[in-house]
Amino acid sequence: MRLLLAVANGIDAVSRRIGQAAKWLAVALVLMQFAVVVMRYAFSSSFAWAQEAVIYFHAPLFMLAIGYVYMLDAHVRVDFFWGRWRERPRAWLELAGVAFFVLPFCALVVWASWGYVALSFRFNEGPMQMGGVPLLPYLKALILVMVGLLALQSVSVACRAIAVIGGAASETFPHRQAIGEA
Repeated sequence: MRLLLAVANGIDAVSRRIGQAAKWLAVALVLMQFAVVVMRYAFSSSFAWAQEAVIYFHAPLFMLAIGYVYMLDAHVRVDFFWGRWRERPRAWLELAGVAFFVLPFCALVVWASWGYVALSFRFNEGPMQMGGVPLLPYLKALILVMVGLLALQSVSVACRAIAVIGGAASETFPHRQAIGEA
């Protein structure tokens, strides 16, 4: 059980670092969107690269933070029983969710998007607009990075769930925070 918790702690550290770094993309996103609005309405000009930069900040913000949000248990959860159950039944539910939903979903997304991303690199896909940011293959590659981060964090959740079921840990989500604290 100690090994499982050590693995979970290591994965959580990676998710935390990536999530903390991704938070800064929100600042960049707001500043870039503000600049686009000022350029358009104050100076009657616009640049394709600036408009696309908003997308290039927006997509990674969510895609890189997915593991961090899962670690904090701050994702959307629609569950009628979760709030009334004790930690051990919750751990069983999380373990089943990881095994039957999260990891198969990750595999499906990799299967469905691998060719999409590979073709983008193969054809050296250009910007979305003339004069835009020429990094579209890398933006598309974030789909695979996102799935990898989600799968990695789901392994951490599964390790902690097994530890809770085995009595070696008290919580499946020890980093759980209320909205606004993350």
